[in-house]
Amino acid sequence: MTVLALKRAVLEANLELPRQGLVTLTWGNASGFDPDTGLAAIKPSGVPYERLTVDDIVVLNLQGERVEGTLKPSSDTPTHLLLYRTWPQLRGIVHCHSTHATAWAQARRAIPAFGTTHADYFHGPVPCSRPLRRDEVEDDYELNTGRVIVETFAHLDPLACPGILVAEHGPFTWGRGPVEALHGAVVLEEIARMAILTATLDPARRPIADYLLDKHYLRKHGSKAYYGQS
Repeated sequence: MTVLALKRAVLEANLELPRQGLVTLTWGNASGFDPDTGLAAIKPSGVPYERLTVDDIVVLNLQGERVEGTLKPSSDTPTHLLLYRTWPQLRGIVHCHSTHATAWAQARRAIPAFGTTHADYFHGPVPCSRPLRRDEVEDDYELNTGRVIVETFAHLDPLACPGILVAEHGPFTWGRGPVEALHGAVVLEEIARMAILTATLDPARRPIADYLLDKHYLRKHGSKAYYGQS
């Protein structure tokens, strides 16, 4: 992929965030990573989406050194770059403060798999990280946000569970490209909304059985997946 193609993909993912109702003002960012060049591209910090152009997208290496662009990258850049360094299979990351997913994060609660809509995308609950300690907030906050995400996934597959709620903060989603990461953010917000409604109607509701969870996840993502067109 050329650097320009990477920037265009990242631009389109960022522009889609407000279209999908996932951000208020400038509360979010999308990035992409190209393993062939070893470069990542991300939204610049604080630039309104309606003014964002492909020339504004900032390109960096995975050590955070700016390669292209004149604007400051998103303040969340260290989080994105750590995730790319840790999980090289990732090609796109989205962070936002969408209302319902953020509500679960602020409550410091994982989202249970209450139904098959959830199971179509997440092979289990959407995890919530632990809160960051004072020292983690005061020094290298964004880098430590990435570290607590990685810590939470010590025994999880990031592609089988393509997102997380960072406690008291908000959701991060990822995928094999910026568009897939954006798709995950849309899905996460909707299942978060559904879960709130479900828990309101039935506070004692338990997650669906593992056999139903497995059926719906694996028919789309397993080695013998049959959902969709070949």
